[in-house]
Amino acid sequence: MAENNENKNNGLSESNEKTEFGNDFEGIIKSGSVVAKNSHEAIHCLSIIGQIEGHYLLGDSQKSTKYEHVIPLLVAIEESEEIDGLLIVLNTMGGDVEAGLAIAEMIASMSKPTVSIVLGGGHSIGVPLAVAAKRSFIVPSATMTIHPVRINGLVVGVPQTFRYFESMQKRIIDFVVDHSNTNSEKLRELMMRPDEIATDVGSIIDGNEAVDFGIIDQVGGLSDALCELRKMIQEKN
Repeated sequence: MAENNENKNNGLSESNEKTEFGNDFEGIIKSGSVVAKNSHEAIHCLSIIGQIEGHYLLGDSQKSTKYEHVIPLLVAIEESEEIDGLLIVLNTMGGDVEAGLAIAEMIASMSKPTVSIVLGGGHSIGVPLAVAAKRSFIVPSATMTIHPVRINGLVVGVPQTFRYFESMQKRIIDFVVDHSNTNSEKLRELMMRPDEIATDVGSIIDGNEAVDFGIIDQVGGLSDALCELRKMIQEKN
């Protein structure tokens, strides 16, 4: 896929991704991935949008982030000598817990500078994804939904299922606590509030509250996130 003149003028490069991913290139571009270069550094911007798709395909009418596209992309970014840092832009409703945690663990284990910014929403499993970066931002108008792990459909072996849910919830809480400035008591309190969501328990918090609770590092927009990422790149170099 050749670059067009518009991408050249904006300093956006897709050719390196095509070389690294071959036939998967079109799927990765659809996931919202682009490299922005200037004379000083090259920043890979990855958007995580819609619903995190796990082992089951979502309908064609649903926007989704496919973990089988994102995981190899993160490996390529980590190994690429041409990429200096990663900006993760989130506007997600959540989705598959294990797929979301897998992506979050990959981001958290990267050695390159990483910054996340929540725009619109970072709900459910989007919370671990937001805090996985080395520095996290959220715009004031964005929201985050924090609630317990849940499932729809028939449940067989209720005590065993509850124990499994509690174990999975602990994994999520431990990850968020390890990668943010909040604590497990505050997270559990937000998860179990009965008075904010009409058909569920949990909390919906805005950008300023997310920072006040220690979940997100700073309220800020795109320029703030890019400025912080460039500062991290310069410190590393």
